[in-house]
Amino acid sequence: MVRSLWTAATGMNAQQTNVDTIANNLANVNTMGYKTQAAQFKSLLYQTLQTATTTANGDPKPTSSQVGLGVRNSSINSIFTQGSLLDSASDTSFAIEGEGFFAIRGEDGNTYYTRNGDFTWATNGANGMMLTTTDGLPVLDSSGKAITLNNSYVTSRITITGDGRICYPDANNNAQSLGIKIGMYQFNNPGGLQRTGDSLFQATAASGAVLNEATNRNVTPSRMVQGYLEGSNVQVADEMVNLIVAQRAYEMNSKAITTTDEMMQTANNLKR
Repeated sequence: MVRSLWTAATGMNAQQTNVDTIANNLANVNTMGYKTQAAQFKSLLYQTLQTATTTANGDPKPTSSQVGLGVRNSSINSIFTQGSLLDSASDTSFAIEGEGFFAIRGEDGNTYYTRNGDFTWATNGANGMMLTTTDGLPVLDSSGKAITLNNSYVTSRITITGDGRICYPDANNNAQSLGIKIGMYQFNNPGGLQRTGDSLFQATAASGAVLNEATNRNVTPSRMVQGYLEGSNVQVADEMVNLIVAQRAYEMNSKAITTTDEMMQTANNLKR
């Protein structure tokens, strides 16, 4: 009976992590570029009570006798489905249709990746303007360099093509490329990316090497849309159903603990 106490306790711990994951999804339902997460479970060790042997008549038994010792969280997966494109009044709002990511240079000098295209043109002193995140982190171009322009450009007249090229109108009001392309990058396994907060991801060995869409012809190019942001891909109805299921599973495991306790109390009361 003691075994069932600990087995049910692992179930409660696993469902607590499940609820934590669901709560984080719901908290980020309005976070631009957020990708929903899902907790996955795996059974723990099994204790063999009897191996597959033979019966008293010498016939082989078809199965053995094993009892499980609980459950644990095996992983929390990120689901990289496309979020809805939301209209934005800002000319520096960009959404990606496809599997690409924007590249950002962090404060530590490392490169991070995001689907949140809420950018702005920040003054860069005598060097002009730099395209940055709202936190002031530089957005990188297709060659991995920060995107800078001199002060002669009016930011409200800058346009972006579907492949990320930055354009500015000439004297005849025809958009001309400035020779700078906002970088879009992909990964063979985006689920292997490590979340670092602030809607940023970092490449890992599990995600594979970064694939530059500008130079790699083996990937399907993404499309950049100016004036839109990619919303969260959290499905509220699904998360609420998952929350109900997790709550009931937690209650059932707690019921197993109280039932085992009552059984132990009954056994303890056999002797007066």
